[in-house]
Amino acid sequence: MVQIPANPETLLIELPKAIALYVTQEQFTALAAANRDLRLERTAQGELIVNPPTGWETGRRNWSIAGELYLWWRNAGEPGQAFDSSTGFILPNSAIRSPDASWVSQERWQALTPEQKATFANICPDFVVELRSSSDTIKTLQEKMREYIDNGAKLGWLIDPQQRRVEIYRPSSAVEVLENPAELSGEVVLLGFVLDLGRVWG
Repeated sequence: MVQIPANPETLLIELPKAIALYVTQEQFTALAAANRDLRLERTAQGELIVNPPTGWETGRRNWSIAGELYLWWRNAGEPGQAFDSSTGFILPNSAIRSPDASWVSQERWQALTPEQKATFANICPDFVVELRSSSDTIKTLQEKMREYIDNGAKLGWLIDPQQRRVEIYRPSSAVEVLENPAELSGEVVLLGFVLDLGRVWG
């Protein structure tokens, strides 16, 4: 049993290669089902990441981001599939990741087989958001954002409320850094989606 400290930070558990090779998708699913209060992820290198529940500030900010994404999705006629922070995806590099908010185009979603749409869908979202909490290191989140882009994401936002800074990730492009922006655009990936950052910074 993993013990979570009273003032938790992200825990990184390294699995020996001999064990990591035999951790199946079904075993990971069972582990996640038995620990619903935790958001579990697995790196491509076989490390298990245990994310304890967020504090109220991060939870409120996550709610605002996911809520705005949902409203866009609903008002735009439900294009593709939108997801909140509890959703895990199996990336092409075998990592299992849970962005704070994400979206997959309808064309790519419909191309998946029923088996690929199992508990953790075998796909990297087209659009991902990572929101920095007080326990997150910016370096770890930057590595995660690069992993999304390397595995097929078309647009990614790393939102840092502590610095009021946003890093925008796109394929084959340098990272764009915005200082204290008022809003973010979904560009051509999510046409018409605009995130009001006043709800996130506040």
